[in-house]
Amino acid sequence: MAFLRGKIRLLSYGVGALFVAAAALVGPGLYRRAMTIHELLTENKQLKQAITNLTDEDQIGYAKVISQRNEEGRLRTTIRFVETARDDKTKKILQKEYTVEGDVVHFDALIVTFGDRMVMDGKSRALYIWRRIYGERMAPGDGFLIEEPGAEPKRYAGLLQMLPAEHQQLFWTHIWDLANDPEQLRAHDIKAIYGSVIYHKLQEGLIYVFKISPMGHLYPEVVPDM
Repeated sequence: MAFLRGKIRLLSYGVGALFVAAAALVGPGLYRRAMTIHELLTENKQLKQAITNLTDEDQIGYAKVISQRNEEGRLRTTIRFVETARDDKTKKILQKEYTVEGDVVHFDALIVTFGDRMVMDGKSRALYIWRRIYGERMAPGDGFLIEEPGAEPKRYAGLLQMLPAEHQQLFWTHIWDLANDPEQLRAHDIKAIYGSVIYHKLQEGLIYVFKISPMGHLYPEVVPDM
């Protein structure tokens, strides 16, 4: 029996050593509880620095009518939708074409506005994500996607590069979950999270330039197509 108990103790030590070795190999992250969006907004200085680095966006892209034609008594409008880079208004980072029935087109975006405590220089900031495009005769839920839900928006590629990849994904996936939580919005100095839809009757020969203010006000400016 003494011999058997000794064998069991050796086996137990061996199993314990195996778990210790495995933990050392995979790192402590495997055993650590996943961070929540609330903890990320509260504790991560790199995130606050990234939000502080947001500049006054001003011009963020434009839409241009490619063609308008009647088909079987119905007007169809084809537009080219372009999003431009944060640091270069002439650089296209997203370009798609959509055809909608009619000439009134809706542009749907999600907006986040941060207060002066969330950013390090004490100035308000806003970011946005284009959501979808739809015509006047379409249900919004049937609209055409612009950005993939939960993915890092192309305009903000690299904005959160100082954060681990899983924290970047956490931010873009769950920031919208706070929209209906007034206490958390106040705690994190987020003024508002909301959807914004602008629409316009489009016509050929014009360009509809989209702009956004530091307070998150999204609006189009109409200019001639030169």
